[in-house]
Amino acid sequence: QVQVVESGGGLVQAGGSLRLSCAASVRTFSSYCMGWFRQAPGKAREFVAAINWSGAVTVYADSVKGRFTISRVNAKNTVYPQMNSLKPEDTAVYYCAAERSLAATPPRYAYDYDYWGQGTQVTVSS
Repeated sequence: QVQVVESGGGLVQAGGSLRLSCAASVRTFSSYCMGWFRQAPGKAREFVAAINWSGAVTVYADSVKGRFTISRVNAKNTVYPQMNSLKPEDTAVYYCAAERSLAATPPRYAYDYDYWGQGTQVTVSS
C-alpha cells in the first residue's frame, strides 16, 4: 500500500512564500512521477505542477508558472513544491499524488494518478 503524506501548509500573507513537502512510502520512489493539485472551496480540483521520476522534467499550470517550482530528492522519497509570490487566489487544499511511471513527461490529469495524500490547507491573506 502506497501512502502519500503532505506537510507544510499554513497561513501566509499575499506576496509571501511557502514550502510544502510530500513523502511517499514506496521502495522505488525513483520510479514514480509526482503531481500536485489543489482544490478551492466550491471549485473543481485543478492541476498545479508535476515532476517526472528523475526530476529532470517539470510541468506547471499557467496560473503558477514563474511563481511555483517543484523539485525532488529521491533518496528521501520526497518532493518539495516551493510557492513564491503567493496570491489570495492560491488559497486551497493542496494534494500530492503519485503514479508509477518512467515517462519522460509527467501527466497533468488527476485520473492519471493512483495514489493521493489527504491534502494540506494553504491560506493566503490579502
